[in-house]
Amino acid sequence: MRLVLASQSPRRREMLASVGLVAEVRPARTDESIRPGERPSDYVRRVAREKAEAVAASPGEVVLAADTAVVLGPEVLGKPRDGDDARRMLRALSGRTHVVLTAVHARRPVQGDPAAAEATALVSSAVRFATLSEPQIAWYAATGEPLDKAGAYAIQGAGGAFVRGVAGSVSNVVGLPLAETLALLATIGLPLPWEPR
Repeated sequence: MRLVLASQSPRRREMLASVGLVAEVRPARTDESIRPGERPSDYVRRVAREKAEAVAASPGEVVLAADTAVVLGPEVLGKPRDGDDARRMLRALSGRTHVVLTAVHARRPVQGDPAAAEATALVSSAVRFATLSEPQIAWYAATGEPLDKAGAYAIQGAGGAFVRGVAGSVSNVVGLPLAETLALLATIGLPLPWEPR
């Protein structure tokens, strides 16, 4: 059985590889806009499911998709538009605790059945940020790292210097909750690396 990753995120591919899962990358093209009145948990579940459904798969393949959101109060902080937006987000996160939500969706086409076997997991982690000075914010924004990261920081990069603590899955904050993802893949029928073949 082959694993297909419906994401172009190198971090997710590397995280899967770190536990012995080699995935073929087939990025999904979906609309990731938040719908009016949509709760953050419903938003990430929907987008992960739509990403998985957007990727064609054959019997013998399992498609894995994920969507991560940084949530501060009522606001979902996506990827910043530019350096000014990154600095705005970092100021908002400074000295506060925010939530990182990741929905992971797996689907496996079943031969002779137009429906697919599928399952979703939702993982939440609370991240406590240090109080940041304006020079810290300006320095970090100038590194360019925040520009393609939800919430304008990467815990696995230089942004990790600003994280005081995490309650919950650290790999979730990176973008793929590993323990929950492996359990989900096992549920959908993908043999895990340590299982007999």
